[in-house]
Amino acid sequence: MRIPESKIEEIRNTSSVVDVISEHVQLKKRGKNFVGLCPFHSEKTPSFTVSEEKQIFHCFGCHAGGNVFKFLMEYHKISFVEAVQELAEQLGIAIEVEQTDYAEQQSEQEILYDINIEAAKYFLNNLLNDDEGEHARKYLQDRNIKTQTLRSFGLGYALKGWENYINYVKSKNLNLDKCLKLGLIGKTSEGKYYDKFPGRLIFPIFSPNGRVVAFAGRILDPRDTAAKYINSPESIIYIKGRILYGLSFAKDEIRRLDKAIIVEGYMDLISLYQSGIKNVVAASGTALTDDQVQLLSRYTKNVVLLFDADSAGIKASMRSIEILLKRDIDVKVVSLPKDEDPDSFVNKYGKEEFEELVKKAQNFLEFETNHYQSLGKFDDPITAAEAIRELVKPIAMVQDELKRNFLIKNVAKKFNLREKLLETELDKQIKQERRFTKSGKRISEKRKLVDTNELITDNMVEISPVQYNLEKEILKLLFEADKNTAELIFTYVHAEDIVLNVNRELFQLIKEEYENDNTRGAFTTSGLISGLKDEKQEAYVRELTFDNYAVSGDWEDRFPSVTSEITMMKFAKDSVLKFVVERIDKNIQSNRREIELTENEEKLIELMKANNELEIEKKNIKLELSAR
Repeated sequence: MRIPESKIEEIRNTSSVVDVISEHVQLKKRGKNFVGLCPFHSEKTPSFTVSEEKQIFHCFGCHAGGNVFKFLMEYHKISFVEAVQELAEQLGIAIEVEQTDYAEQQSEQEILYDINIEAAKYFLNNLLNDDEGEHARKYLQDRNIKTQTLRSFGLGYALKGWENYINYVKSKNLNLDKCLKLGLIGKTSEGKYYDKFPGRLIFPIFSPNGRVVAFAGRILDPRDTAAKYINSPESIIYIKGRILYGLSFAKDEIRRLDKAIIVEGYMDLISLYQSGIKNVVAASGTALTDDQVQLLSRYTKNVVLLFDADSAGIKASMRSIEILLKRDIDVKVVSLPKDEDPDSFVNKYGKEEFEELVKKAQNFLEFETNHYQSLGKFDDPITAAEAIRELVKPIAMVQDELKRNFLIKNVAKKFNLREKLLETELDKQIKQERRFTKSGKRISEKRKLVDTNELITDNMVEISPVQYNLEKEILKLLFEADKNTAELIFTYVHAEDIVLNVNRELFQLIKEEYENDNTRGAFTTSGLISGLKDEKQEAYVRELTFDNYAVSGDWEDRFPSVTSEITMMKFAKDSVLKFVVERIDKNIQSNRREIELTENEEKLIELMKANNELEIEKKNIKLELSAR
């Protein structure tokens, strides 16, 4: 079924994103926008911003955002169609749902989601009903996993043999190549397909909104020499480092308790959930990543680490502490008894004992101190000094200065050291961390640009900070501009002049909107976002349009609350001139480098003539813009 695009546009244009969000979030006017506490993650300082003019919202804390439909989908955990229907009902707009050939309407992503759903049903049926599944059922029974729990988590079993799942795929007329993309099947060098998970217990992996994005398969036969777990490869619907296993089940309880427990394994999480401990997530078979922590920070700023008590678990805890602290997360660590993991502990001692264990969780500094003590680091002055420096490192990552001071006092008191000495060491670590973060930020920003760039083209590009900022400035102006200002920009700035592919793509899309509609009134940021199919590209547009510093960095200072056409035109002229001059100067510099290197007199004259023409072009554009 399908709602006509014209009706969706009517509903979106009739609604007010501020009015809709105000029903759920307390908003306050700040400049042209409204701000409030984000409903999608725990925060004390408002970072949730809503634009009435652009009809979109964006959170600078957790990066959630979109138009009015996206808000309703995320807030109420409903589908797009349900969000449209709910808003239409509120506005009193009647909608008729068209019946269409669903397969034709599906995007690539939706097709992959559907294949995963079919696979999950297949594996679950094998586990519950097939005779061969008895082995897996017995394994789960021995692990005290109830039938209701395995159904809740969609656990399954892949039959032994190399063509059972392939035969099922063929019976359902599913696309084998797409199953190959998802890692459900493999392909030999001779081109023969085969099942990827035979004889394994299957754990479906869900996105935060509960869609099956991947699978993990665990061997059941202890004599099997294959890898204990194999996981789906990354795809357009699954990026391993951005998924927290169990989050779709745990997020409401995490919000309610304002605390998340992070465990290592799938079975740890499932056993805890079954026992009534539901604010639990797992790192999905990988070391905790910055993206996973950012995702979790939407729901809470309080985390308890509950990793195995072995050396690998301790190392994982130490790594995770640093990543969490950098995201301003309060971290505590539970130390499990020897030879226990969360699964075995809760099955042996029950929910109440487990909760008591969590209540006794140590702050990260106590945990690390005890760990170094257990290694005998403080028995020798040399290793003691090294260990104390290691203790100061994570303290330097704590954002709150008051917390840092208390933590330093604790270390000083415990080891009978002068606070001033530790403060000096702390200052060194903070400076080093800032240099590292600044460097890392530059790298991550470049990677972010490359990642976004790859959404549109595989070509890698190099772009200077000046050029990048100018391109952002031009795009932001187009989102703000009236028809006359937009026409000025399009006269002097052309798509081929824009270096970064993601910016060029957006520039072209906006230009087409203006040309097609031939009126400013029909172009909206919300409408443009609705037409974008990729979440990264959509997030890039939101951050671009809400970025106060995108337009020369002093938009608010130079023109507070001024939106007149004259002011906009003046600013556009300045920005266009900077952009064009930068392009021309870049060409001139390139020619000068060639002039220095060339020995061909004819080529030399040609380059000098080209530079002369570029200088004239620059002078003429300055005169033209000043005369407009």
